Amino acid sequence: MKTIIAACSQNLSGSRASIQTALRTLLAVPWPSQRDIGSALQLLAVLQWVLSFLLLGIVSLLLLIYLLFTSLWLIPVLYLAWIIFDWDTPEKGGRRLSCLRRWTVWKHFRDYFPVKLVKTHDLSPSHNYIIGSHPHGILCVGAFCNFITGSTGFEELFPGIRSFLTTLAGNFRLPLFREYLMSGGLFPVTRRAIGYLLSQQGTGNAVAIVIGGAAESLSCRPGVTTLILKNRKGFVRMALRHGAFLVPSFSFGENDLFRQVVFEEGSWMRSIQRRFQKMMGFAPCLFYGRGLTSCRSRGFLPYARPITTVVGEPLAVPKVENPSRELVDRYHELYIRALLKLFNENKTKYGLSESDELHIL
Repeated sequence: MKTIIAACSQNLSGSRASIQTALRTLLAVPWPSQRDIGSALQLLAVLQWVLSFLLLGIVSLLLLIYLLFTSLWLIPVLYLAWIIFDWDTPEKGGRRLSCLRRWTVWKHFRDYFPVKLVKTHDLSPSHNYIIGSHPHGILCVGAFCNFITGSTGFEELFPGIRSFLTTLAGNFRLPLFREYLMSGGLFPVTRRAIGYLLSQQGTGNAVAIVIGGAAESLSCRPGVTTLILKNRKGFVRMALRHGAFLVPSFSFGENDLFRQVVFEEGSWMRSIQRRFQKMMGFAPCLFYGRGLTSCRSRGFLPYARPITTVVGEPLAVPKVENPSRELVDRYHELYIRALLKLFNENKTKYGLSESDELHIL
């Protein structure tokens, strides 16, 4: 009996010593600093945004199709009925939720790059505006962060102005994704949707349009400042019809977030991209960024590069119901001059050299 008690005592002593050793080792390990925790939160914020924009629509569609063939078939049927009933809402003001724009996650998203908004002139709440957002980049990070989230202080810099952002109309045909987009203040880039915001919502509305679109994303690469703008005049015509002032903006650093395999004009791969763009409205880009665990690995997350969006001087535009081609061309030329002026006055402040030029195609 004494032998058994002695053995148990030795085992307990050994276990106690092992536990103490483990605790000492655990305490010796350095705990994550506040900076490390902040970096992890920033990375997670960017991860959820990238996954939402790349996968939420497709995954939701596949999930609803799958549920049709299960005992839960009533859920997709009811949601489909809701979409049919709610079909025109994206083009009639949507369902913008202010609370979503104020999510703390967007502050971590902003700080990852970081993203900064710079004001050069006041915007009067007594007018409506069309903000031209340049360049497109791969995922329009600058436009989204500045005009959709409240993290960079748009409403504080421009009091009385409500900002909106337009995106591909096809995105609003995807289940659940359409609700996500509308709640943030995104709208289809259609005449009807833009016209509604500029005519049915009073004044103080600023509709941001990424004018270069999918075609511009095909030429996106670090150090290249090429815009697709010469033949993009629809936004000028919309501004004239509604008397909305035109405002140029440029996001310095937008093209530095990803690396892309750029195919030469005339190559068979570029022709495939062009055809896909015409059919689907967006261009398939072969791009990569950093990985999830290391900035040295490759993955689908953007590199942490500073983005500075500079909002320029508003260009006064008269209200003309049926503007002539000559009038549209005139204000289009004035807009390009204002954009070039904005670029040249700020390029050396935000990472470019004096010799860098803005090429407009």
